[in-house]
Amino acid sequence: MKGYWIIFGSSVIDTEAQQEYGRLWGPIADHYGAKIKVVDREAKLEVNADSRVLVVEFPSYAQAKACYEDPAYAHAKSFALRAAKRELILLEGDLN
Repeated sequence: MKGYWIIFGSSVIDTEAQQEYGRLWGPIADHYGAKIKVVDREAKLEVNADSRVLVVEFPSYAQAKACYEDPAYAHAKSFALRAAKRELILLEGDLN
């Protein structure tokens, strides 16, 4: 089964940190086969108006978990956490 990160984030407060996270995330995403899924605005029923919702799909739950635990991602995540407040949930399933 596929693995997913569901990320709820605030508006970006540090654009430089967000840009650095994006630069670091690209090769990590490629390595783990991660794909960003766009969440339609109408899907956000009970979410704060300034919240961002992001779904990251991985080929498997094991890859989603391994990516999160990867030291390279830990470094990238430090920039993501400076860029905005967020919560991340790890799920297994098929959200097609």
